[in-house]
Amino acid sequence: MKDIGRQYLNKLIDNFGKTRILVIGDIMLDRFIWGKVSRISPEAPVPIVEVEHETTMLGGAANVVNNIVSLGGNVLLSGILGDDLVGREIISKLKELDVDVSGIFVENDRPTTVKTRIIAHAQQVVRYDREKRISFKSHTINRFLNFIREKKEGLSGIILSDYGKGVVTRELMNGVKKVMSDSKIPLAVDPNVKNFSLYKDVTIITPNHHQAGEVADIEIVDKESLRIVGEKILHNQGCQALLITRGEDGMTLFEEDGKITHIKSMARKVYDVTGAGDTVIATLMLGIGSGLDLKSAAYLSNLAAGIVVGEVGTSTVRIDNLKELIGRLEISTTD
Repeated sequence: MKDIGRQYLNKLIDNFGKTRILVIGDIMLDRFIWGKVSRISPEAPVPIVEVEHETTMLGGAANVVNNIVSLGGNVLLSGILGDDLVGREIISKLKELDVDVSGIFVENDRPTTVKTRIIAHAQQVVRYDREKRISFKSHTINRFLNFIREKKEGLSGIILSDYGKGVVTRELMNGVKKVMSDSKIPLAVDPNVKNFSLYKDVTIITPNHHQAGEVADIEIVDKESLRIVGEKILHNQGCQALLITRGEDGMTLFEEDGKITHIKSMARKVYDVTGAGDTVIATLMLGIGSGLDLKSAAYLSNLAAGIVVGEVGTSTVRIDNLKELIGRLEISTTD
């Protein structure tokens, strides 16, 4: 059992404001329709939701950005939007956060992705998506790479947020690796299973246990199967580390030197896992960019995830939330 000093973590958290993170990925809007259910439809065996109000929040890669801003970091975002009202709403929300949007490009033949969730009595009833999963145009890839080339100086890290909507392609990944080949800037990936072959030689990948099991073709049922899956993926990908998020069972960090660290969940109650992966990778990269070692950065991301899953709907974590939790809880792991 090894404890991490609170003073050490708090000191490094204060350095979040000195970081500059580039987020690349699938930008979307999360729409929530809130209501209540008091009866079943006579037309079909489904609940009738009486709508009370609606809210919208930044989703996907934009929610990663929202988390970084909320935690005091500086951030750039690069992705694609459609030429529509939803895309313009996202740009407006990003500008309110004072985020550089010069790396966001518009393609007319695709709608901006919207995930709509209907929630009644604090539970999600159904979700429906408006999207078009197509790879983006070659000239847009060149614009992406030119943007990264122009902005890479002074970056603390890069996050690839892959929701499988078409932004992350082999051509883009090869281009990013080429542009960044002369630097030691860490690259973290929140993965999509179908694109796992694209993530070779990155710094760290953060799949959940379902994704990890699917990639390794082994069901994770205990610590032994978890170990086999983690070591297999780490070896195949050639990355420095792998952080498998395990829901109520916490997280497990696999490092290239063979170290395995199990981190207990800090969540008191789990109401909604929406956006938890975004919070994990945002906090993780802020920690790494601030000088934390991988293990300490993983501890911090676990704390942040414990806060966010206690809320219904996509949410973010602030520095004061994190510091308060650090002060209240014993932060420990089992190696």
